[in-house]
Formats: sequence, structure tokens, C-alpha cells
Amino acid sequence: HYGLKSFLKQTGIKKIVIGVSGGIDSALNAALYATVLDPSQIYLVNMPTRFNSTATKDLAAQLAKNLGCQYAVCPVEDSLALTVNQFESLTFEGPNGSEQVKVSSFVKENIQARDRSARILAGLAASLGGAFTCNGNKTEFTIGYATLYGDLAGFLAASGDLWKYQVYDLADYLNREIFKREVIPQGTIDIIPSAELSENQDITKGQGDPLQYEYHDRLFRSFIEPWNRMTPEDLLLAYKENRLEAVLNLPKLISHYFASASDFIADLERWWNSFAGLAVAKRIQSPPIIVVSRRAYGGDLLESQMAPYYTEKYFELKEELLQLQ
Repeated sequence: HYGLKSFLKQTGIKKIVIGVSGGIDSALNAALYATVLDPSQIYLVNMPTRFNSTATKDLAAQLAKNLGCQYAVCPVEDSLALTVNQFESLTFEGPNGSEQVKVSSFVKENIQARDRSARILAGLAASLGGAFTCNGNKTEFTIGYATLYGDLAGFLAASGDLWKYQVYDLADYLNREIFKREVIPQGTIDIIPSAELSENQDITKGQGDPLQYEYHDRLFRSFIEPWNRMTPEDLLLAYKENRLEAVLNLPKLISHYFASASDFIADLERWWNSFAGLAVAKRIQSPPIIVVSRRAYGGDLLESQMAPYYTEKYFELKEELLQLQ
């Protein structure tokens, strides 16, 4: 609250545009801004495609009603189709002949995210004389689970130093202690987290984000927040010695999250490669955040774009564990 109030005063921003999906991150940010601005100065925009469920669209509308904010629906289905058709009708001519553009399903997801932020939210904010928010959290920033120039954009990431579990905790706190009523709909808190950018992220079928937040929040936190930050070698050794649950303070046994050592290792390497890879470039280009932890991005955590590093000991441990399966 203090950070938001101070930053808005410093920048002179009096109107805020927030893209609301019906999910927890955008709902939390809307509620946070409603503690420092008159709700009439907060403009909530839902930007659905055919991939967005009726449930999340209804939750976005309910959030706006509960807060008393301005609300509008701006679909992006037509603009997505326009962009894809434009791209796939292009032919690049070069010394080795011609090449047609093929837009993959993954690229279509990113086009949606960029269209929402770079076109709609940025344009609306400029038209209204305000600014638009970044609703990202620390879990997403850590491994780059956000689209560059898309949902990573915005003038400020108020929740950018909160892990996903802290986002839920703060949402509950705002309802109970600050507003003393259900401002953030309980359905938003209960629904499975999902970007809803493709048919493979259908919440009605239980298809959500590719993260087990209960585990991954704690894993990613070990990468950056302790003074002696954990490395893949540290984590693999703890796994081998059956003390990973204690090291990460997990609520369940590691076998609950991964059926085998190979599954655990594949997941660890996937996210370590992201954390130390493209996610660095994304974090460097991300908005400022409000620091609430002992080590936040943009603070004493200086970063450079180096290749993901694994020690020789790590590869020895990996080979040993895989042979034991």
C-alpha cells in the first residue's frame, strides 16, 4: 500500500488500466490499487478469445462489480486471426528462394499476450491519460513464464516480488482484513491457475499452468533468496541424501511431485535452464517492482546473460542417480 501510494504520487499517475482475466494475479493487483485510488479511476479490461472460459469471464466482471471499478470487455479473437492471416500470407524472398511464414500454436499464444498488452492496454492507458499495470509475480519472473512485450509489460509490477503462494495469501488477507468482505471472488481463489491461451489450457478440463506451485515456489526461492543460494548440485545432492524436503521446506514428500529421479532431474534442468537463460533477458526488460523480500530482482541481485552452468559434480550425481533407477 505504501509503495503503491508513493510511486503513484511520485509519477503523477492518477488513472490505472488493468487487464483482468478472472485469475488471481490480476484480481490481486486490482484490489491493491483500489486501496490507494478511488475505484472510479481504475479501469478493468477483460480481453477474451475463444480459449477463455465463461467462468473466468464472469469472475472478471464480478471483481469489477465488487470493487466498484470501471469495466469493459474488449475481445482479441478478431485481431489474433488478422495477425495470423497476415503473417501466413507473407512470402520472404531471398538468395536461396522463397519462404512462407508458418505461425505455430505457441506463437499464437504469444501474439495474444502482446496484443492484449502492447496494443489494447497501452493504447487505452494513453487514451485515458493513465498507465497500465504488469500483474506478474516472482514465480513467473524467475523462470520467464511471461511473454516479452506482452504480459511482462506495464509501468509497475506491484506483485513482482511475491511468490505465487504469497499472491493467494495476500488475496485472502485483503478480503478478510482490509475490505472485510469478499472483494476478490472466492471462485478466483479456487480456480486452477491457467493462462487460457490455447485449447491445451482449458480450466474446465483441469488444464492449467505447467507448474506445481506448492513445489516450484519453494524450488525457485532457493535459487535466489538465501544468502547462500542453492545450485543444481546442492539440490541434486539433497535429493540423493533424502533431505530435499527439509532443505526446501516442502509440505509433502518429493515422491508426491515426481515419480522418479529422472522426472525430478528433467524438471530441475528445465527450470534452471530457463532461470539462467532467456528469463534473464526478460527480467532485465521487466517493469520496476515493489521490494518486499530479502532479495528481489533489480535490487542486490545483479544479473548478466550467461549460459546456464552445471558443475562436474552435478553430472556425476546425475549419472549415479539415473543408474540407480
